[in-house]
Amino acid sequence: MSVPRTAARDAFVDYFRCPYHFARFDTTIALSSDEGYFAFGDAVAYGRRGGSDPVLFPDAPLDDAAEAIAWSSNPVGLPFDLAEVITNLRQERYRQQARGSLHTLTASAAVERAYYFLRPILPVVVRKHLQQIRLRGWESIPFPHWPVDVSVERIMRQTLATVLKASGERLMPFVWFWPDGAQSCAVMTHDVEGPVGRDFCGALMDLDDSFGIKSAFQVVPEERRASSRWLVDQLRGRGFEVNLHDLNHDGYLFHNKPEFLSRVARINEYTRELGCQGFRAGAMYREQQWFEAFEFAYDMSVPNAAHLEPQQGGCCTVMPYFVGKILELPLTTVQDYSLFHILGEYSSALWKAQIELIRAMNGFISFITHPDYLVDARARAVYSDLLAHLRELRQARQVWMALPGEVNAWWRQRSQMTLVRRGDGWHIEGPGSGRARVAYASFEGDHIVYTVAADATA
Repeated sequence: MSVPRTAARDAFVDYFRCPYHFARFDTTIALSSDEGYFAFGDAVAYGRRGGSDPVLFPDAPLDDAAEAIAWSSNPVGLPFDLAEVITNLRQERYRQQARGSLHTLTASAAVERAYYFLRPILPVVVRKHLQQIRLRGWESIPFPHWPVDVSVERIMRQTLATVLKASGERLMPFVWFWPDGAQSCAVMTHDVEGPVGRDFCGALMDLDDSFGIKSAFQVVPEERRASSRWLVDQLRGRGFEVNLHDLNHDGYLFHNKPEFLSRVARINEYTRELGCQGFRAGAMYREQQWFEAFEFAYDMSVPNAAHLEPQQGGCCTVMPYFVGKILELPLTTVQDYSLFHILGEYSSALWKAQIELIRAMNGFISFITHPDYLVDARARAVYSDLLAHLRELRQARQVWMALPGEVNAWWRQRSQMTLVRRGDGWHIEGPGSGRARVAYASFEGDHIVYTVAADATA
């Protein structure tokens, strides 16, 4: 059965990599002129919708758009544009609620400029006090959900459930998210911010290697060019990955478009000079609509739920996604600095809780830890406990422990894979398909469940 291409159907097929004819849905109701929040089953969505108007803020009562599905339409009609809603969430285009005058004041350009000018000479105890003041009230932010937001995953599953119910199909085949049938994927990254962190990189590589885990180090290229080149060679020589960490980590990269374009030219030069594929902005500042100017392959600057970051928001997904030609590998767990110095927790409990929430969605588990802060023995003990936990998950074949570059290569291959019907089964075609697995989505009671086949043909 032929199904015409639309942006909404493309978004569904790109996420699942299912045969196109399973995307049998359309937007059949006139949509509101204004964008806002609404519910879709147990998910929070943002965009235009039909049936009733969306609301301005996520903590207001949200009408469930599932009640306005046009079941009698052929194909079934959704009361919103799936591509619009998913892009709004991933690229943080939703309306964010103000946090009060103190946050507005401390977020001003002048204050941020002064802070980053003084940051190299401010001791951690002073910095964390200033950041705690600015972040006051973060627990009350209603959206994205803390400690992990899976709005995109829930919307996609709800759409899948709608399609199956409307079509009468028992199950839907798709290309599984991770190679070799892994339940989830995890990556460890280290941002090197200063001389202390740079000098500790050797010991940190030893620690990672002791648990059989390779990680990626992000280096600041501009202010320490000679030492950056030396460090890059040392890291790669031991099988670790190297990416760029901003230009000079002054918090000003995305301040305005002309300044950004001036700096991105130098960033692209370092990308070529150091042979880096990936990038992370300083302090997780970002403007995803400007990413097209970058030459690297993947970015790691977008948090899942940015409650404890200088810039609010979050991409509301635990899966990689494309922003034009750039693959975004979102940060899906709390940073070590925030855990130790903002929350005051010297325990891996929050990390482990986030891991389980992400694994429940078969998602991408990503970490940022800093050699600058892991010098402290107490912090290093917590980090070691996390590494031990990740090693256990890998050994139980529940997590694919990978480098960011490996995830980038896999996700790009998966985006080109197709499912082809052969006889009574499905076969995956495309580069890298030997490691791919056919999966099936079906109902178990009222819930969608996934079953992964043993090989690429099922």
